[in-house]
Amino acid sequence: MGKITGFMEFDRMERPERPPLNRLEDDKEFHGSLSHRQRREQSGRCMDCGVPFCQAGIQWEGERLGCPLHNLIPEWNEMLWMGNLAHALSRLLKTNPFPEFTGRVCPAFCERACLCGRVGEPVTVRDNELAIIEYAFQNGLIQARPPQRRSGMRVGIVGSGPAGLAAAYFLNRRGHSVTVLERDSQPGGLLTYGIPSMKLDKAVVRRRLDLMEQEGIVFHTGVNVGTDITPAELDENFDAVLFACGARKPRPVEYEGQSGSGVCFGLDYLIDAAKSAETGTEPLCSARGKRVAIIGAGDTASDCAAVAMRQGCTDLTQIIRKPASYYPPKADYAREEAEARFGRDVRRFETKVRAVACNEDGELTAVTLTTPQGEEVLETDLLLVASGFSGCEEDSLAAREAMPCPEKVFSAGDMVLGASLVVLAIADGRRAAAEIDKWLMGYTNIQ
Repeated sequence: MGKITGFMEFDRMERPERPPLNRLEDDKEFHGSLSHRQRREQSGRCMDCGVPFCQAGIQWEGERLGCPLHNLIPEWNEMLWMGNLAHALSRLLKTNPFPEFTGRVCPAFCERACLCGRVGEPVTVRDNELAIIEYAFQNGLIQARPPQRRSGMRVGIVGSGPAGLAAAYFLNRRGHSVTVLERDSQPGGLLTYGIPSMKLDKAVVRRRLDLMEQEGIVFHTGVNVGTDITPAELDENFDAVLFACGARKPRPVEYEGQSGSGVCFGLDYLIDAAKSAETGTEPLCSARGKRVAIIGAGDTASDCAAVAMRQGCTDLTQIIRKPASYYPPKADYAREEAEARFGRDVRRFETKVRAVACNEDGELTAVTLTTPQGEEVLETDLLLVASGFSGCEEDSLAAREAMPCPEKVFSAGDMVLGASLVVLAIADGRRAAAEIDKWLMGYTNIQ
């Protein structure tokens, strides 16, 4: 325990944020950082509990508590307090291959389980984690570490999202030759194309991908498995194949009328925006100058709202079928920005879209809402459907099922879990890596 009375002496302090209206002017990350003294104090709040539920990663009464990766949180908090950042880093990397990702986009189950939070505010675990890894990158503590010897085994990984990358990381460290096949033009999956840059700067993703390449992992992009490479070729070229293709198939919403142009699924909209930023071209589906309605209340819906405002939408309405009591009172980043931009809460609870209306050119003009007060027509130019996901896309499933030797085929990530979280995908990628390693070698030390 770094500071025995730290939890009584120091108040919780989170990273500063740029004002909402200011950050709407660009798509850069909007969090700042604390001073070294302030960050040290935050680590000193860790109580080093006898039973550290923060690293438990369990389900309790329907709620997930503790880190799914079982991060050794009290250990690296103590090292952060002691000023031994190198040792803190070694304890952090023992369980988490990508702290720079989870430190930015994880919902922090660890903090929900923090006992300090039972009588006050929990420890800033996620921010402490991010501070350690960013210090390490900035001070040369992170270097490429290719394996000293190779096993002679070849592993193909289909999909380069967080699960695929995690599996590649652990399998490469075990000495297997890993090739990652990605259908998009850049690796990273959800990290590159599904999470907006203001939450996860793409330079951060590229930094990690470059490091993985230096360690010997091979990435082939623009490869559509099942078309550009057949299941039979996968079977011939690799000793084991992992499918980590995500769960990008959207869940449709039923309503009356023909959609026409102006209706887009949420993830498709985010991917389009990310690719347009990557290429410097105009997005195919832009919110610029449009009245936007978003169906959904999850992370994808929030990200759609944030991107739409940055593209220059003139109005925004978030359509949510559940009552307000279902959601926490604390505003997320997109809601803060929307209230600052439009001067109101843009959410409409207990509301559904019953019908859409288009003009003679097939362009969306309005949606009819069913509300507790009755029906209402909302003038709308762009409807973004962020109502969840129904599973993996059919072509990915078909490619997996067509593999000639099922015993050498494994699956991980959202393809197994359903649409989930980055931290859970990383944990499942590690699990799959251990299974593959054991199948190839007869045993594994991946934990």
